[in-house]
Amino acid sequence: MDNERLKLKNQLCFPLYACAKEVVRSYKPYLDEIGLTYTQYIAMMVLWEHETINVKTLGEYLYLDSGTLTPLLKRLESAGFIERNRDLNDERNVIIKLTLKGEALKQPASMIPEKIQKCLPITQNEAEILYKLLYKILDNK
Repeated sequence: MDNERLKLKNQLCFPLYACAKEVVRSYKPYLDEIGLTYTQYIAMMVLWEHETINVKTLGEYLYLDSGTLTPLLKRLESAGFIERNRDLNDERNVIIKLTLKGEALKQPASMIPEKIQKCLPITQNEAEILYKLLYKILDNK
């Protein structure tokens, strides 16, 4: 057996995992200011773009299942940022709608990407290349 293949330094998954963890950690102080966790923030980003969406579609955007989304959405609803209602045409579907309070978070949140970009030790060009490569992997699922 080839021991080189089992060394951590030779695994693509490890730097992806570690970088993701560090990048998400860099969001924390900015998200604390607006009262969101990182996962709530990315859910709100989809809602700021679409205003109304069903849970299944939100999960597809975020690569999350309903078991992960349900508690997250309950917390966003109890904070007054969203409303959840059953679809009148199909009660199996839950529709999520942004509230005025949730819409009001959009402005302070809009400053976060620029703050994060300043924290990362890569150029804009490198960030664009990385973005394309990561989505190449995600789109291959």
